Amino acid sequence: MRKRITKVTTKTGDDGTTSMADGSRTVKSSQLIKAIGEVDELNSWIGLLSSLTELSDQNLVLKNIQNCLFDIGGSLTMKSKITFNPKHTKILEESIAKLNKELPDLDNFILPGGHENSSKVHITRTVCRRAERSIVKAYKSEIVDTNCIAYVNRLSDFLFILARKINIDLGIKEITWSQEDLT
Repeated sequence: MRKRITKVTTKTGDDGTTSMADGSRTVKSSQLIKAIGEVDELNSWIGLLSSLTELSDQNLVLKNIQNCLFDIGGSLTMKSKITFNPKHTKILEESIAKLNKELPDLDNFILPGGHENSSKVHITRTVCRRAERSIVKAYKSEIVDTNCIAYVNRLSDFLFILARKINIDLGIKEITWSQEDLT
């Protein structure tokens, strides 16, 4: 197998640019690079989630998500010359449906919290939403495969359900939002 990374320190980014997978160079402050970085951050948070005991039954799904996020990053660095396969979104939707069947219906919005690990999933969900917003913003000026946007959108739904599952599995009551007159 061909080595993909032979050295990490290249010094070519010292001028504030980075190399794209298509061979071009882009300023590190571009919206596309921001989106790629936020997908990378999201991938790191998913890696943290895969280490949680409460999510050991979801380890395979989480590893698949990490691979998909890496593929999305690749699609973004290739400026969508390589498309993201929409079958991964369908697989994620199936996981959402399966997990959601195990959960009680929601009558109101819930507040993030409960068990510490549920909170970690909620933080990951908000990082996911931020990454999604960055990809959408990059889409306004760059060629971005819309399958990437759909997947990341669905991923935030999956994470919401996963956070609920942890609390419910541990017998922790969900805290619902209550609208109070603050005046």
